[in-house]
Amino acid sequence: MGSIFETEHLIIRLFRPEEARRLYEVHLDENVKKWFPNESYADVEEAADAIRFFNDCVDHDRLPYVLAVESKETGELIGDTGINESDGKPGEIEIGYVICKAFSGKGYATELVRAMTEFVMAKFEIPVLYGRVIHGNDASARVLEKNGYTFVKEEFGAEDDPYGHGMQVYRKG
Repeated sequence: MGSIFETEHLIIRLFRPEEARRLYEVHLDENVKKWFPNESYADVEEAADAIRFFNDCVDHDRLPYVLAVESKETGELIGDTGINESDGKPGEIEIGYVICKAFSGKGYATELVRAMTEFVMAKFEIPVLYGRVIHGNDASARVLEKNGYTFVKEEFGAEDDPYGHGMQVYRKG
């Protein structure tokens, strides 16, 4: 499967069915689970189901629009990225991204968010895109800020806030 788009170090594409085990492992990564404990898969089969679902959504240009992130250097799946409607906020679209620990700290998340933001805002004609970060995830907040997202508010009681510490909401556009 070819790329949807590429950056200097990354290929952003559809998931491959044979990547179910790797997707499962990426979401078990300690760095990923720390900030996304509710987004791990129960088993490889659940990851395979997710791949089928994500690819179908991408094929039909509907949300959630989730893509695989591959390292150009190694050719392996190192994370994922996507957009979806914010929980409980119809019409509000947010970006999400995951890079596993072995590839973090290299600027890949910043590179990914920059390219994904440009791609989805143009493809879906999104005038405003949001990024929501669990309070305390300073690295992810910096990634958004480096890409021109501005802090707009904190929100509490969000369904996807696993620790109850609040979410920092950023806005682009």
